[in-house]
Formats: sequence, structure tokens, C-alpha cells
Amino acid sequence: MKKIKYIDLFCGIGGLRLGFEQALKELNIKGECLFSSEIKPSAIKVYKQNFPKSNISGDITKICEKDIPNFDFLLAGFPCQAFSSAGKQLGFEDTRGTLFFDIARILKEKKPTGFILENVEGLVNHDKGKTFRVIKSILSDLGYILSYKVINGADFSLAQSRKRIYIVGNKKEKITIDDYNPKTSILNNILEKDVEVSETEFTKQLLSHFKLKDLYGKSIKDKRGGINNIHSWDIELKGEISYDQKNLLEILLKERRKKHWAEKIGITWMDGMPLTFEQIQSFFQHPKLKPMLNDLVNKGYLKYEHPKERIGNKRVPDIEKPKGYNIVTGKLSFEYSKILSPYETTPTLVATDVSRLGIPSENPIGIRTLTTREGLRLFGFPENYDMNYVNKREAFDLLGNTVCVPVIKYVSYKQLLSLKD
Repeated sequence: MKKIKYIDLFCGIGGLRLGFEQALKELNIKGECLFSSEIKPSAIKVYKQNFPKSNISGDITKICEKDIPNFDFLLAGFPCQAFSSAGKQLGFEDTRGTLFFDIARILKEKKPTGFILENVEGLVNHDKGKTFRVIKSILSDLGYILSYKVINGADFSLAQSRKRIYIVGNKKEKITIDDYNPKTSILNNILEKDVEVSETEFTKQLLSHFKLKDLYGKSIKDKRGGINNIHSWDIELKGEISYDQKNLLEILLKERRKKHWAEKIGITWMDGMPLTFEQIQSFFQHPKLKPMLNDLVNKGYLKYEHPKERIGNKRVPDIEKPKGYNIVTGKLSFEYSKILSPYETTPTLVATDVSRLGIPSENPIGIRTLTTREGLRLFGFPENYDMNYVNKREAFDLLGNTVCVPVIKYVSYKQLLSLKD
């Protein structure tokens, strides 16, 4: 069989290429990447580190499709954008101004055997499904038989729940990508040993109030209740408080979200409103209620403020209305927003929040963040994959936008299998 030639668009750190190359190797097919495109400097640095022979082209929107070498397969984890004219049945022109247009114009010019596209699960229902219908229509009009499916990386032995849509096109036949046998994994399977734990006031307070195992799977935020949530007052993070004060905070947390208070206050309902002393007294009667509330304000568990009214996208204090007591919320104000369970899959890793995911450690006992290697393992990258040229923050920023390598390998294998017939 001839050498398979392919291109890697929006290549990021090369997850699509890795999975495709793994499938080529398993099928004993020779392959060559002719063209890679990426604009993010940190991604380019990592890509070159792991694919040193690559010449990475820049902005794909500024590259003429005629200048790209002929190839057999196109790989792209393209960003999703709104199609301003989606649903107007303008065909190919519907996609102008979007990055999908660049995929379409290259496919139209080069007419390769097939492609593999990856995108967020939300693409399916974006703009009430219009965006995805346009994409499918364009690809079909270009002569491709399509297959697509939302696949969870957790079904491919990854310890992370990550649902993405995979779109496969082939000129000759329909490729089946839904006949896999799900195999699961847990976080504990990918954790490194003897990693230094965090020694901060926050972790000390947390571990002084809870056993390590009791923290598994718990969120830490003051915005919500529930048995799987730990609040700042549960660990007395802002100062010691009484049992009655904790009880008051738990009740107020729920009451401040009830819609009937908005009507009584005279504002548009929103998720969490300040309630006056008299309003609180109506559902929590205590002889020392006033000093209890003031103490909670002084310690920072509550704030004493005017109710806010929505004006456009902003919430503006209405100084004409009496002040009330409100919970001080915001999960990002805490060092950790969630403690992961070692015996479950992780939630979907998001770059903006990954540094606040706590990993419980039995040896040494404590809490820490994910290491870069663990992050790579959660996406199925091989152990020899290197991210040493970027710092940890940059690494997780890149990982938050990468692909699940084992899923790409599976989809690529099914695509390439058609060449064996």
C-alpha cells in the first residue's frame, strides 16, 4: 500500500496526529504528515518538541488552499463559531467568516479520500441545530459520506469524562464509529506517587474538620447546598462560629434563592438575594439573631448590601431599597473548588478551573493539584510525550483544548480500515 499522506489543521499539541499515527502503526500502514497549522505560540512550542521534523504553518485563514500539498486525509479539531447565515441555505457561502470555511475550501480544492473532525459536544445543538445542519450539508455536497457520534473519552479507558463529537467523512463508504466496547478507568490508575502536597491554611483547615476520605468528590463553594458540598463555614475558614450560626447560614443559603422574596423586595428574581433582618426573622427566630448576623458579616461569611436589579447584563445595587444579608459566594475564592475522588473518573478538565481541582494524597497525607504528567494521562497521551518547554499553567491551558488520543486512534483505525479492503 502507498504511503498515506495527511494534514493536521488547528493542530494544537498534536493529539489528533498522535491518534492517527497510532492507528497507522497498528494497521502497518506508512504515513506522512505533509502540513500542520497552528497559531498559539505555546502550542507550537510543544508540537515542535514532540514532532521535531514538522514545519508549522501559521494562520490557516491566510493560507491559500492551492499552496497545500495534495494529501489523503485531513485532521482538524476546529473551533466552533456561530454561522451568521446558518439556516439560510446558502450552501458553501454559509460558512464564510468561520474556521470551518477553511476546512471546507481545502476539502473542495484537494478532494482527499476522507477526514476526521473533532469538536465540542455542544456543536450538535448549537443555534438550535442549525450550525450542525449546515456543516453536514456542506460536507455532503463536497462528496463525502458522513458518520458522526458524540463519544465519551471515559469509555476508552480514560479516567476523565469528556464528551466530544467526532465527524468522519469518506469518499467511498460510510465509516462505522459506534461499535466499540466501553472500557472505564478511575483517577487512581493514573496518579503519580510521592508528589508534594499543599501546606496552606486552607488545606490545614479542611483536614482539621474532615477525614481525607470524607472529602472524596466534594465541591467547596458557598453558592449551593447539598450533601456533596462543603462551605467555608463548615471548616470555619473565616473564623469560628456557633452551631446556631452554621444552621442559620444553611437555611439562608436556600431561602435567598426563593422567587417570592424578589416580589416582596420589588426586584427581578435572581439566584441569591440579600434578605432583610425582618425577612430572615420570619423563617429563623432566635433571641440573638441580630448579633449573630452582624458577627457573620464581620467575619466575612455574610455581606450587608442593597438588593441588585438587572440592567442589561449587569447587576446594579438599588440604593432606594433597604439593605439585607447575603451569603458571600464564589467558588473561585477558594484554593480548591473540588476534591476529586480517586475511585471515580474526573469531570471534564477545563483550563480555567483545573488548578483548583484537589487530588487527595494518602502518602504523604494531604491535598495537591494534578501534575502535568497526570494531565497528559487523562487525555491518553503516551508516557514519552513531553511538555517540558512550557510551565504548568500553560500546559493545562493547552490540555484543556486538546483531544482524547485513544478515541482519535479508534476513529482513525475505522477510517483507515477502509483502505485495506
